[in-house]
Amino acid sequence: MKILILGSGVIGTTSAYYLAKAGHQVTVIDRQSGPALETSFANAGEVSPGYSAPWAGPGVPVKAIHWMLMQHSPLVVWPMLDLAMWRWGLSMLRNCTEARYAVNKGRMVRLAEYSRDCLRQLRADTGIRYDERSQGTLQLFRTQKQLDGTGKDIEILKQFGVPYELLDRAGYLAVEPALALTQEKFVGALRLPGDETGDCFKFTQNLARLSQGLGVNFRYNVHIKGILSDSARLTGVATDQGVLTSDAYLVALGSYSPLMLKPIGIRMPVYPVKGYSITVPIEDARFAPESTIMDETHKVAVTRLGDRIRVGGTAELAGYSLALREGRRTTLNHVLTDLFPRAGDVAKGEFWAGLRPMTPDGTPVVGGSPYPNLFLATGHGTLGWTMAAGTGRVMADLISGRPAEISLEGLTIERYRQAFTKSH
Repeated sequence: MKILILGSGVIGTTSAYYLAKAGHQVTVIDRQSGPALETSFANAGEVSPGYSAPWAGPGVPVKAIHWMLMQHSPLVVWPMLDLAMWRWGLSMLRNCTEARYAVNKGRMVRLAEYSRDCLRQLRADTGIRYDERSQGTLQLFRTQKQLDGTGKDIEILKQFGVPYELLDRAGYLAVEPALALTQEKFVGALRLPGDETGDCFKFTQNLARLSQGLGVNFRYNVHIKGILSDSARLTGVATDQGVLTSDAYLVALGSYSPLMLKPIGIRMPVYPVKGYSITVPIEDARFAPESTIMDETHKVAVTRLGDRIRVGGTAELAGYSLALREGRRTTLNHVLTDLFPRAGDVAKGEFWAGLRPMTPDGTPVVGGSPYPNLFLATGHGTLGWTMAAGTGRVMADLISGRPAEISLEGLTIERYRQAFTKSH
């Protein structure tokens, strides 16, 4: 079967790999000059199924006000007359209950755990390398209140059999000895030993090359003008290089997916939430992190990627703007120097921003659509890298007509049934 994938980020590329392995004729199109040059380019580097959780949760509305008043704020909302943003925000607020949080986190962990297993198998099958490490994630708490608040998350981790460790100061120093210089700032930590780290950009670039060896045709510098359909199915994709047709189509365009889908009657509640990162060369490995540290107060991750440190985080609601705001860089610089003051020189850091495709309930949209030959893989938010391999495997199974290996309950667009209508 001929498959056309829209988007060559980590989701589109992993889907292409698994579809090619399943024997399909796959073409991937992207407006950039290569794979993973947008949101997949410089994310925080975490493959963290244990840390998979929706942003919408109990107490978040009150916390959000506090975050926006902080000197180094993890949340910035630019006032705009953007109805899509306000609709998305109101829908997110409706998910800020204990019951919805538990349901949404459970869905996310299900896909993320499966994805981690798929990634390990892919690594074993191909020998792919991407500055990967398998040394877990450490969530650091500066206050006892934060530490005490882990109870509900731990219950869900237990439900899904996700290993975890609650650590005191001596415990987290045993796994991250470089924190010895700043240990008095933290009261404890939650460690998720099954989590991994790695460079998403390197992974996607290398997997694209492996996929080309399987026959995948990557077409870059192709600008999509629109998706074509009749009353029953998709009929093609209009581009600046003509209309491209296929037997089946997969939309993996991240934050831009809803813009492409709206004209064919699919209203997907995905909104761009800008995240920032800096990448700093390590100057003294003795004082650098071993894996990923999550600063719970600032919502910033600090990850070791080979001889570099990636510091990623903050959430900015600013539409589709990719403007680099110096205030966000100041926050990232602060977290790195506050945790690992001797690890690297932040003045040498490379500053970057990308648009995370967020759903109001945190769970991605993975599965079919109202059109039988259109499939969707978007809305992964901050967890596209964590969920990529599992998403790619699920899409390959569905498009091939096989049942997915995990339950797709709550993962498809069906949960937003009221949000779409085929108007053709």
